[in-house]
Amino acid sequence: MKEKIVEKLIEVGSLKFGEFILSSGKKSSVYVDIKHACTYPDLLKLIAEGMKEKVEGMDFDKIACVELGGVPLAVALAIETGKPYVIFRKQKKDYGVKSDLIGEVREGEKFVVVEDVTTTGGSALSAAQRVRDRGGEVEAVVVVVDRNEGAMERFAEQGLKLIPILTLEELMKYRT
Repeated sequence: MKEKIVEKLIEVGSLKFGEFILSSGKKSSVYVDIKHACTYPDLLKLIAEGMKEKVEGMDFDKIACVELGGVPLAVALAIETGKPYVIFRKQKKDYGVKSDLIGEVREGEKFVVVEDVTTTGGSALSAAQRVRDRGGEVEAVVVVVDRNEGAMERFAEQGLKLIPILTLEELMKYRT
């Protein structure tokens, strides 16, 4: 499964080697654009199947994500598993119901948080904390790529398990 995902990432131009500045401000010689990858239905399906493998046997009620990168992943995993999902906005809306949440988190519900790429893990940690703040429980955070730059440790400090489909080290093997 991993190899198929990486091959497709390369094919669609979502795995790049060079000099890049990440959203965290860090410099990197590898850029993985999962948002772009998700615009290809066959690749999105492969990613969703990979995520489904990671959550197989896990007890959870819903999927949670943060806009924008997590949305196609949450939708695809919801279709694969039949589980509903919620979306957290980056910022609360100041109109309508004035909420940062699309969907519903009920007391005691168990969640899997999905994310595209983790470097420090800030976005996914935000989603996990907001689930907890509303009375939900987070079983795990599943990410397409963990860059191994501190997210795993930050999640562990919060009592959360980070489960990557791929790591940066695995992607580096494809550098030509």
